[in-house]
Amino acid sequence: MKFGGMGLALRIAAMAGVLGMMAPAHAGFPDRPIKLVVPFTAGGPTDALARNLAEGLRQQLNQTVVVENKGGAGANIGAEFVANSPADGYTLLFGTSGPLAINTSLFKKLSYDPEKSFDPVIMIGKLPNVLSVHPSLPITNIKELVAYSKDGKQLSYSSSGMGSSTHLAGILFSSMTGADLLHVPYRGAAQAMTDLLGGQVQMSFSDVFTSAPHIKEGTLRPIGVTTVERTSILPDVPTFDELGLKGFDVSVFFGLVVPKGTPKEAVAKLNAALVEALKDPNIKAAMDRQGIIPATSSTPEYLAQFMASEIPRWRDVLKQVGYEQQ
Repeated sequence: MKFGGMGLALRIAAMAGVLGMMAPAHAGFPDRPIKLVVPFTAGGPTDALARNLAEGLRQQLNQTVVVENKGGAGANIGAEFVANSPADGYTLLFGTSGPLAINTSLFKKLSYDPEKSFDPVIMIGKLPNVLSVHPSLPITNIKELVAYSKDGKQLSYSSSGMGSSTHLAGILFSSMTGADLLHVPYRGAAQAMTDLLGGQVQMSFSDVFTSAPHIKEGTLRPIGVTTVERTSILPDVPTFDELGLKGFDVSVFFGLVVPKGTPKEAVAKLNAALVEALKDPNIKAAMDRQGIIPATSSTPEYLAQFMASEIPRWRDVLKQVGYEQQ
């Protein structure tokens, strides 16, 4: 009897050892460097915010966080890379409106789906855009801009890429005003701004972070902010809503996602670390300088719900203007 009891105890101990060896790899997460993929070139607002958060994440997790820029194809290159990465929590996408909501309606063939290829981690916030023109143009308001473009002088506008909010703002603006605009996409906000300043393109619906310094220097002329509320970074620039385009609201949103199927424990740990990082006074101050409006909720579910509402919104807009998928 005692021997049988001892045998049972040994078997239980042995089983415990086997289960211990079978423990999931995420139990000690993270035990190696994390990669944060930015689907745009370095130098723009997305890259700047990502690098601030990478440092905050490093401090919270006590682990190296490497920012890797994979720009191009309307942010699809970076998004596809993350979608096809191992679902282990070690590769994150610093996503924006394009790959997380709009691209599915812009492109005929995508190797990823915003809702089916990713698990949401956290929404960071929104960044307003501002319509500005090269100072050489005789344009100071929307009415003059529309009239100028209809007088056989099609206006070219730069964007940070296909599917970006700076691209979609132009489509919506053109459909609401009848302005004749030519879209010129770039691989990122920095390159788009360089050509606007150089006069290679005439106007842009660029983000307020990239535009503000040039507007304040007088090298760009602001027309209006593309949201229903003014932005603190350009408080004297009126909104499109104030200028008569009621309900015009186009901004880029930022959200972090991981490959679908990532262990919930890893997602929860990443979310908790980012929530704490966003409380850091330095990160909060940096976001304020960039004109970013913080998200009202930090749960993964909030980002999932927001994406689910943005996808059909832009699908309907593109359908109404007869946009043909690329």
